[in-house]
Amino acid sequence: MAHLVARRLAVAVPTLFGVTVLVFAILHLIPGNPAQILLFGSNPTPAQIAQLERELGLDRPLPVQYLIYMGNLVHGDLGQSYITGRPVAAELAARLPDTLELTLAAMLIAVLIGMPVGVIGGVRPDGWLDRLARGFVILGVAVPYFWFALILVLVFAVELRWLPSLGTGSPQAIVLPAASLGWGLAAIIARLLRNNLVEIYRQPYMQVARAKGLSETAMLLGHALKNALIPVVTILGLQFGNVLTGAIAVEVIFGRPGIGSYLVQAIQAKDIPVVQSVVLLIAVMYVAVNLVVDLVYGLLDPRIRLGWVRS
Repeated sequence: MAHLVARRLAVAVPTLFGVTVLVFAILHLIPGNPAQILLFGSNPTPAQIAQLERELGLDRPLPVQYLIYMGNLVHGDLGQSYITGRPVAAELAARLPDTLELTLAAMLIAVLIGMPVGVIGGVRPDGWLDRLARGFVILGVAVPYFWFALILVLVFAVELRWLPSLGTGSPQAIVLPAASLGWGLAAIIARLLRNNLVEIYRQPYMQVARAKGLSETAMLLGHALKNALIPVVTILGLQFGNVLTGAIAVEVIFGRPGIGSYLVQAIQAKDIPVVQSVVLLIAVMYVAVNLVVDLVYGLLDPRIRLGWVRS
């Protein structure tokens, strides 16, 4: 297992290096001079702009700026916000738990809804329950999560007044944002699991199991479900990044103080260090989750684990 982790880290390091290059380039790809943007509204003189560029290190060659940026990253220094002057790392550390709570709650809701719906459709294909499941999948894939969030607010917060629509601090406050964010992922899980189960039940070894007199429950839990879950784990890993980025819009809609709302504020204020740090953080989390997914593969299917070891 240690060998596997080392190999996956060897692949992840170049990926993260490329991300740092792209994140660093954000500062130089945006229109306008960052120093001039910061001094906007004060009618800065060329001397004032040049002085701020020296203070920010923007007057140095790009390779030197990148080396300084990487040196700061190695020491955990993400820079300071241009707007508040506070360390970006401290701001992210304070806001990240709210975003992770929302992301994990959304994925939990997606699994709790998507897996039963997929099993119902896969075990009895083309039945009326399967048709209902496919209808759910179509709605889940077609309806944007931000539009669904507004519908949930209108129904459950405004009309029925069952759940709060803004803020944090209570278990009820996360229900609507997590449901709106997990809705689409639940549909993807249900569709994939349903199709996998239908295909697995057609395999000869499932016919042999049925001929031996195994119950439907034993066939599902002992043979079909475990094999059908492997692609689902892939989807969960790949969709984690989408759910995390989707949390940006959802946090704005529901007034949650996570890194999503922080990123939107930074973009509006052209606070470049914050934008760079949030993008880098999302990329690191995405790579880390995919590493975990690779490890889970081996737990679900020993053949994959043995294949890794031999390679």
